Amino acid sequence: MSMRLSKGAALILTLALLAGCSLERREQVSARATASTIPAETLAAMDKIGTDRNQPIVIRAFKKESEIEIWKRTRGGQYALLKTYPVCRWSGQLGPKTREGDRQVPEGFYTVTPGQMNPNSALWLSFNVGYPNAMERSLGRTGGDIMVHGTCSSRGCYAMTNDQMDEIYAVMRESFQGGQKAVQFQSYPFRMTAENLAKFRNDSNMPFWKNLKEGNDRFEVTKRDMAVDYCGARYTFGATDAPGCGETVPDPDAVAVSAKMREDDAKVASLIAGGFSPVRMSYADGDQNIFFRDPAKKKILEKYAASGEFSRPEALAAVKEQKLDLKGNVIAETPVRAVTDNADPSGATIGSVTQASASTSKASESKSDQSFFEKWFGTTSSTSDADSLANTAPVPLPPPRG
Repeated sequence: MSMRLSKGAALILTLALLAGCSLERREQVSARATASTIPAETLAAMDKIGTDRNQPIVIRAFKKESEIEIWKRTRGGQYALLKTYPVCRWSGQLGPKTREGDRQVPEGFYTVTPGQMNPNSALWLSFNVGYPNAMERSLGRTGGDIMVHGTCSSRGCYAMTNDQMDEIYAVMRESFQGGQKAVQFQSYPFRMTAENLAKFRNDSNMPFWKNLKEGNDRFEVTKRDMAVDYCGARYTFGATDAPGCGETVPDPDAVAVSAKMREDDAKVASLIAGGFSPVRMSYADGDQNIFFRDPAKKKILEKYAASGEFSRPEALAAVKEQKLDLKGNVIAETPVRAVTDNADPSGATIGSVTQASASTSKASESKSDQSFFEKWFGTTSSTSDADSLANTAPVPLPPPRG
């Protein structure tokens, strides 16, 4: 029962032409795959938490926060967080993937086997997350070939930088070589905190998300491998086995997991009683981690944009968290006038209209000269023009470090 989601991995790989991230190819092992290594600082982090490169891993992804975590099993048997990676790009909206071409990044529990690793990906290095899993296939969900890959361009995938994929790929490879048969990939719409549950309480996906939270809570409480199955449109979970429809299995962790769920439910109720506003996220097409909005990182994104590998940058400017009223309507924002040296605190302006007009005119004149980064993020980089993309070589692969 606990292995039901891992069946059909071979079938998933045959769906490559039906999916969003379909630029995948598989030939001989590429040089970049064999050259990918685990950085020395990551090996040191493993040692610090009491693990090593050969121990099993669990991967957790959070769309709203645009983060991917790798957890390593320690010598004591429990998992500990090894590292968090900022996601360069994901597409779509919060909510599960249901059909081919919807640009949605899947949400759920998936299985990654060595056969789903692609060392010859057209998107640097990649692995297939395993969508659709057994439950999704039973519900008629379509699409496939959903990856975590490099190049910062997403059409339903988690897109990372190439350097990040070098490291993630190497960590997974070493775990497989250490004997791990399959990696569990957990994909969530957001971190399953009481605050987020209160924020998104009016979303039509909330019943599904609460089901995902059951798995999230079990992992966070036990920090051990968990079994995943399904019944209808709901995931089921267990310690070593998970129940299918009409089945019961021993569950030594049930009491502790239920206690966490009740505690979180109480926090949600308290937040709502205290006037915590519901919200909805408005996306034109996904998001990326705020790490990449730092002007100091502009060369990373401009490098991918120059090669046509950065998807829909204009969509990133449209990401907005909108507060809702009790009827679910968006609460209009109150404009806030910036107070400058030319403004009277009482509200009267002192010669600011002329200066604003001049500033607008100047901005208009220079708009055509804006870099990719400044155009989409409205941020002026501290990096000089001499350091612009046109005068820099492609970012090389890091040298072997472990």
